[in-house]
Amino acid sequence: MSRLSRKIKEYNEKLSEEKAQPLTACVKTFGCQMNEHDSEKIKGMLINMGYDIVPDYSVTGSGSIPDVIVFNTCCVRENAEDKIFGQLGAVKGAKRLKPELIVVVLGCMTEQEWVVERIKKSYRHVDLVLGTGNTYRLPEYMAARIFEGRRVIGAESEDSVPEGVPMLRDDKFKAYVTVMYGCDNFCSYCIVPYVRGRERSRKADDIIDEVKALVQSGAKEVMLLGQNVNSYGKGKSGDGTDFASLIRRVARETGIARVRFMTSHPKDLSPELIRAIAEEPAICAQLHLPVQSGSTSELKRMNRKYTREKYLDLVSEVRKMIPDVTLSTDIMIGFPGETEEEFADTLSLLEEVRFDAAFTFIYSKRQGTPAASWTDQVPAEIVNERFARLVETQNRISREKNEALEGKALSVLVEGPSRTDPSRLTGRTEGNKVVNFDVDAAVLNERGLNKPEAGDIVPVKITRAETWSLEGVYYGKNAEDP
Repeated sequence: MSRLSRKIKEYNEKLSEEKAQPLTACVKTFGCQMNEHDSEKIKGMLINMGYDIVPDYSVTGSGSIPDVIVFNTCCVRENAEDKIFGQLGAVKGAKRLKPELIVVVLGCMTEQEWVVERIKKSYRHVDLVLGTGNTYRLPEYMAARIFEGRRVIGAESEDSVPEGVPMLRDDKFKAYVTVMYGCDNFCSYCIVPYVRGRERSRKADDIIDEVKALVQSGAKEVMLLGQNVNSYGKGKSGDGTDFASLIRRVARETGIARVRFMTSHPKDLSPELIRAIAEEPAICAQLHLPVQSGSTSELKRMNRKYTREKYLDLVSEVRKMIPDVTLSTDIMIGFPGETEEEFADTLSLLEEVRFDAAFTFIYSKRQGTPAASWTDQVPAEIVNERFARLVETQNRISREKNEALEGKALSVLVEGPSRTDPSRLTGRTEGNKVVNFDVDAAVLNERGLNKPEAGDIVPVKITRAETWSLEGVYYGKNAEDP
């Protein structure tokens, strides 16, 4: 624990005694897995400062308003920014009811100068605004607010690779592990390089040590995170280890049962990484490979640095070396200048590749990116019609891919009771597909087996396919019929 965290904790403990109740903090997270993992670090730092973490907050009564509210923001799409500004406005009432409330805004949104200026002028109840590169300094800025009464808005960000930041993991058995920060690709639609900075890689030994510690605490699966993990080690901060070598080390040296990763840029997908997935049992036979468009001309305008043909060659090579691979992707509709012919290329690529899943998005203009200034924006009615056709096509393919799994026994990492039916269990396959399944108690009793628990990896027989999930039954170690 840092000196400042200890000082704040001592102060908060005295305050808590005076109030006869614990001090609380709420962290609201928007955006991707990287933001979710950043929030785990934010919660860890807040705990070290003496706050109890609560899942939500109210703005209507002082008794239910926490002492700290943190917004970890996303700026990849306009609707995310609108939602965050809306919540910031609502918190103004909470500040009136509880003036000592500390409101913190950090994350990708705050790396944009216009956002910082808007918060400074229109949201004066916000106390701290930090960037993505100085989140680890939260105790320092909290101390400035608590002990000096200073409002810190727009603290200068850093291109740092922090180590040893405390964390509150959201899941005991599955964990995110960041391997690199930033992005050097500068796709013409994407704000990430401007708000996350240039690529910086962590040292391989630090990553291995983190995964080993996670295994010792009970983790069964880790997801290695980066804006483009395939570029790991290429920047000046790396130690010479490339991503294929890193993920082999994680699989071989840590004792982790499952390793997966995202996101993977097609232009940097190496034969060595494909071989690592094929050869290492602990590396999940799953690949998320964002294509964005099936049209070479559109990919060129997007500055993706590969063609449709190159992408299809990669998929062919992956499936040749990993026949049972689960393949997912990202697809954007309505990019400036998109023609009906280019959209047709995307639909035909879906039919040719047959992804298990696709995360589909409508293009969102991002201030500061090259595409934002282009005049050939696609009319909303055309975009919406194309998006509906895209979703309909992919939903059919996803269901057909899932139907091919009926009758098979798949290895499932149990996550716990199903949210919709607590009498059932839910988990994920190696291919990251959700499985909701029953447990045949009579058969288990007959075989002297216990009901699976969260963290167990068990074989589940798939009995029915849905579009986005699978249904199954657990009969025992071999998933045999009774």
